[in-house]
Amino acid sequence: MEKSLLLLVLLSLLGFALAHTNGFGEQPLSKIAIHRTTLALNNNASVIVSPSLVGLKGEDTEWVTVDLVSPNPSSDDWIGVFSPAKFNSSTCPPENDPKEQTPYICSSPIKYMFANHESNSQYASTGKASLRFQLINQRADFSFALFSGGLANPKLVAVSNFISFDNPKAPLYPRLAQGKSWNEAERDGSNEYSNYQPGSLNTTDQLVNDLNDIDIVFHIGDITYANGYISQWDQFTSQVEPIASKVPYMIASGNHERDWPNTGSFYDKTDSGGECGVLAETMFYVPAENRAKFWYSTSYGMFHFCIADTEHDWREGTEQYKFIEHCLASVDRQKQPWLIFAAHRVLGYSSDYYYGLEGAFEEPMGRESLQKLWQKYKVDLAFYGHVHNYERSCPIYQNQCVKSERSHYSGPVDGTIHVVVGGGGSHLSTFSGVTPRWSLYRDYDYGFVKLTAFNHSSLLFEYKKSSDGKVYDSFTIAREYKDVLACVHDSCAPTTLAS
Repeated sequence: MEKSLLLLVLLSLLGFALAHTNGFGEQPLSKIAIHRTTLALNNNASVIVSPSLVGLKGEDTEWVTVDLVSPNPSSDDWIGVFSPAKFNSSTCPPENDPKEQTPYICSSPIKYMFANHESNSQYASTGKASLRFQLINQRADFSFALFSGGLANPKLVAVSNFISFDNPKAPLYPRLAQGKSWNEAERDGSNEYSNYQPGSLNTTDQLVNDLNDIDIVFHIGDITYANGYISQWDQFTSQVEPIASKVPYMIASGNHERDWPNTGSFYDKTDSGGECGVLAETMFYVPAENRAKFWYSTSYGMFHFCIADTEHDWREGTEQYKFIEHCLASVDRQKQPWLIFAAHRVLGYSSDYYYGLEGAFEEPMGRESLQKLWQKYKVDLAFYGHVHNYERSCPIYQNQCVKSERSHYSGPVDGTIHVVVGGGGSHLSTFSGVTPRWSLYRDYDYGFVKLTAFNHSSLLFEYKKSSDGKVYDSFTIAREYKDVLACVHDSCAPTTLAS
């Protein structure tokens, strides 16, 4: 039996409006005022890391133990990991104002952990702690530094010995995509997953467990939430390497990859931290004609995908709108009967709390231009991220459910099913207190969606939770090619008796 699988997964999203309101939208490393560092070196303080040489058997991830001693311990002491190991004012840009002192440190740590983490709760009284960190081969050596003064006013107390990989120039983290392969996360409780992306490791692990039944992965925007901290791209590619080295790992552009003022992005925000799409375009391949404009089409098995870029204008009359229509119109539904639209921001339907306040339950201006294309070309499913929860609509057109069934659909394609699958990793987004009639299933939890096409006329949809990998929402579609051809409301050219 022919079988083609699609997995749409959002591994490292952060909350859209709610998250920023609650402070979750901040990259953890940006909390460190590293340029304010002052020197408080103490000969009685020490940071010793072992082993100092790792990767002796070719490993590209290794665990090290950090033993630290401080004569003046405090609950806000923290350890930062630096790579390259030598971090001092030599990396700082020159000060144009002679009255200004050059900062002692200008390079951000790649991760950090408070000294009293987990089993070291007595650190503030004993001054001793032993921490475990996972390092990935970032093609440079490492050092660890003890700081007092918290994150806002760091004071450098002690620096460790240097640590290096046996072969720092080894090719790392192979990644596959439709048309290309490359050679190019943190599970130690440090900043990334303890307070920033609490669900992402569970999601990654469930995908790895299911990898024998996965043919391709789509991660639709907000890939790493690096926000300008380039080391986080290495952390992320290491995290997904077990997946991306085995099956194509396709991405799309989100606000945290692209948006920056006066750079051509549709939203004049600072969400990318100055990356402006460059890191995403460089680290991952997509078959776009112009990867600076991150929209593209691709086919896999019995699926055809039209991937939009919500950080560029998608409205009628724009270059992207013309692409979307051509992508939807050009598919041969006899060969690829399952037509999928995907975009980062919710251009379709979502009962997210803040979309509810807007009144239309969508990204502003989201579906007004596109819904006639979805209807005309009979798009089966539309997927979105950006909002960090799971929600499935009925087959819908112009705010009206066109089928009453909930778990099985058949016959003509008279509306598109819209799915928000944004609970891949970061803090979850609250739903509106109002549940629209079109909303069939809502889940405030981490998870992902898996599609299985058994043949040209039978499709299975499954929503799985990242916590246990079990299916919590599902439906099937059964139909023939004649059902795709059938005229439904606004899907065929209008006719008169004269014509």
